[in-house]
Amino acid sequence: MRVRTYTELRRLSTFEERFAYLSLRGEVGVATFGGDRWVNQRFYQSREWKYVRDQVVFRDNGCDLGIPGYEIFARVMVHHMNPVTLEDFMCGGEFVLDPRYLITTTHRTHNAIHYGDETLIARPPVDRRPGDTKLW
Repeated sequence: MRVRTYTELRRLSTFEERFAYLSLRGEVGVATFGGDRWVNQRFYQSREWKYVRDQVVFRDNGCDLGIPGYEIFARVMVHHMNPVTLEDFMCGGEFVLDPRYLITTTHRTHNAIHYGDETLIARPPVDRRPGDTKLW
């Protein structure tokens, strides 16, 4: 398994490069934890997670994949760059609470990383010019 890190991610300057680095290209509907989903849901309510999450959002300036110009104005998600297992949550695996393995995303980008491809990611706004009559 390739270990993805924030240090490596920062070397990629564009949103598309960062997305490609993080993309898992999974399948929609594949259960992550099945009947044990309560474990990760309880974890995401913990004081430890909320503290680390806030650190990551601050570090990334609330931007999607930490890219300036991709500010998140809706719900901010913090994504584990490496798949986390039930055992990681139960035993405190290294990827769970370490900011070196976390990045901010939008819900849409998060789903595209897990289940889709680059066609699902948001595109930057089109620059408009005086006299431009073409609608979006």
